[in-house]
Amino acid sequence: MAFTHLHNHTEYSLLDGASRINKLVESAKEKGQTALAITDHGVMYGVIDFYRACKKQGIKPVIGCEVYVAPHSRFDKTSAYEKYYHMVLLCENNEGYQNLIKLVSKGFTEGFYSKPRIDDELLKEYHKGLICLSACLAGEIPQNLLDGNYDGAKQKALFYQSLFGKDNFFIELQDHGIEEQKRINPQLIRIAEEIGAELVVTNDSHYIDKKDSFTHSILLCIQTNKTVNDVDRMEFKTSEFYLKTEEEMRSLFPNLPQAYDNTQKIADRCNVTLEFGNYKIPKYEVPEGYDSAEAFLTELCEKGFREKYIGCGEYSDEELKKIHADMDYELGIIKTMGFIEYILIVWDYINWCRTHDCWVGPGRGSAAGSRVCYCTGITDIDPVKYNLLFERFLNPERVSMPDIDVDFEYAERYRAIEYVQQKYGHDSVTQIVTFGTMAARGVIKSVGKALDFPYAETDRLAKMVPQELNITIDKALQMNPEFKGIYDSDARVHEMIDMAKRLEGLPNHTSVHAAGVVIYPGVASDYVPLGRANDGSPTAEYNMVQLEELGLLKMDFLGLRTLTVLKDSVKNIKAS
Repeated sequence: MAFTHLHNHTEYSLLDGASRINKLVESAKEKGQTALAITDHGVMYGVIDFYRACKKQGIKPVIGCEVYVAPHSRFDKTSAYEKYYHMVLLCENNEGYQNLIKLVSKGFTEGFYSKPRIDDELLKEYHKGLICLSACLAGEIPQNLLDGNYDGAKQKALFYQSLFGKDNFFIELQDHGIEEQKRINPQLIRIAEEIGAELVVTNDSHYIDKKDSFTHSILLCIQTNKTVNDVDRMEFKTSEFYLKTEEEMRSLFPNLPQAYDNTQKIADRCNVTLEFGNYKIPKYEVPEGYDSAEAFLTELCEKGFREKYIGCGEYSDEELKKIHADMDYELGIIKTMGFIEYILIVWDYINWCRTHDCWVGPGRGSAAGSRVCYCTGITDIDPVKYNLLFERFLNPERVSMPDIDVDFEYAERYRAIEYVQQKYGHDSVTQIVTFGTMAARGVIKSVGKALDFPYAETDRLAKMVPQELNITIDKALQMNPEFKGIYDSDARVHEMIDMAKRLEGLPNHTSVHAAGVVIYPGVASDYVPLGRANDGSPTAEYNMVQLEELGLLKMDFLGLRTLTVLKDSVKNIKAS
């Protein structure tokens, strides 16, 4: 029987996990693994990338999360209730995946207090299809044992065993050479024996190789705004939190072979299939008098054709016949590809803006080549006059979601989003997460500070990196001879820059995508895990590309200050 790592943190355990997903999966394959789990802290940001990376390497992806569990209620949000416990949840099947999405989402939307927290109430509602591991020293059962409360630990284990089912709850053993682990591991084994629970051994990996331990320490310093010389800094007590080989793992508890075999049995049971390319477009409710969305869109096109082409007097009868035939052709393609509802949804919010004093741009990108978009008023640019191609917008030989980017005046953009939320439901519309990463200049400053370099020195070194798009430290060393000279001649600087290169590009914070809005055909958390923007509003945890791959309706609501300037200028002219 083989062994599978079931407790791993990637780069998406922000400023805590130092394992880049692709390299982590490659390393697992090199070490003879046939399956691997992702269990980032409280989030599912990396799930899609991890799933694809595993499939590419021929490794079975086990989707999971190390969630934060509130001691009492997720709604308790005072300093007295700030504590939380860790728990590892793994998806046995797609029902479990859906339930994990719900738990992670509600952790942010309902339980967020320092961390996205769930509670036992939510676990009772969303436990099906999930396998529970008791987690690291921060789990509730280990914490009770550390507090000398054996009975409390046992009762909690019995509770979770009853909730998840005997086959779906496992006591987790870890040994990183930490005294507290050595103290409670015999008690964890005893609890498992007394309640008839199975054991699993994990390694809680936060980096890939043992040599990465110091890199991870620097990452923790950056997270906590500390330096390596601070005596009170957060640090892992040993350098054992890496992706070990099966032989290294089995040497930890040589008398418990079943606890290792159980990891592979769990991996064999975990079968989640993610579906890509199947479009999930919301239904557009057409006005009374129309028996279908197609009929309504056709009528909008005919009305627009009469107003914009026949009414303009610029085209001959023969030209008008050709334009109308082309419009019918476009409608046929839109229908065949299943995008009638998409076009109507875009038409609807643009039409609302035009009738509610919210300026909208004339159109940008490939949508300007569509007669349907022009006739419905989605764009204001005549594609015939400017010889624009519809095939750039939609092409039946390259099936992909249309992309209609819409400019809104910057100051009123929020009103357009509010309208969409009111029409389709606040639970069915979200914005999208985006990730800030440690770019060349920033990572040099961050690492320099963590290594306790003087500010003036790190600032000088960072400014040697050219201000150029997509610049990297390696490129900067090639481009700037002075920077390369210091790097080659000063061993201390050389070490710091090498450390910066190891961390360069890792995500270090989240924000809200400047334009992306997703409209779901139901409650958003039925489709994707939700995070939380700074203002408390929900955001999809998958990025815009991944959302499109999952077939969800992603719209770009672009705020354009120029439109606000033009609108204000017109108002001032009229008032003068």
